[in-house]
Amino acid sequence: MISDNEFFKNFSLLQEQLTVLAEQSGRKSDEIRILPVTKNHPFDAVDFCGRAGLSAVGENRVQEAAEKREQVAEKEITWELIGHLQSNKAAQAVEIFDRIQSVDSLKLARRLDRIVGERGKVLRCLIQVNTGADPGKFGFLEEGFDRNFEALCGCSHLQIEGLMTIAPLEGGKETARPAFARLRELADDMRRASGLALDELSMGMSGDWPEAVAEGSTLIRVGSALFGARTY
Repeated sequence: MISDNEFFKNFSLLQEQLTVLAEQSGRKSDEIRILPVTKNHPFDAVDFCGRAGLSAVGENRVQEAAEKREQVAEKEITWELIGHLQSNKAAQAVEIFDRIQSVDSLKLARRLDRIVGERGKVLRCLIQVNTGADPGKFGFLEEGFDRNFEALCGCSHLQIEGLMTIAPLEGGKETARPAFARLRELADDMRRASGLALDELSMGMSGDWPEAVAEGSTLIRVGSALFGARTY
């Protein structure tokens, strides 16, 4: 794990780069938030985020997030699930995460809707779309997404705040940017069809966030650029 000095240096550099690239895209940097991805990093990573004034962290696994959250229960940190959620862990995830970005199927959405409804809650979420048509990624496909989104809107206990995507593993930046552009276009289409604001476009990670910012990302999910290489 890197030192706190290294983290704050990385964070400052990322903020500077984000400001420049946002301006180059005709945007303001405060339109784009940084979600630090603390998965596979020790608790110190979460502590760094709190001290830097970052209000949320992203985790991929339910159990890992549960263990870390116990250590920061008194701090004002919100937790977002950005990894695939198995249906059998949905109930636990609802208790741990403040928002689930990776709602990637109708089956999962309906299960989450039932669980939070039984508990008298509303769950903030994003809908994951596989806009790069990567067979190795989860998420709704573009084909038929309008019908699926209509069904998702029928889940009355889910507060759908936007869309999320992960760029294809192969092809680098050349395939990443079109995937991000398609998510933005889908969000525009779904806004018109549903009347929902869909303000959040979660796209871009450490290796491709500049392309995501250029295509309208409002939230970049950054891990290694802040914390260095993970210890698996």
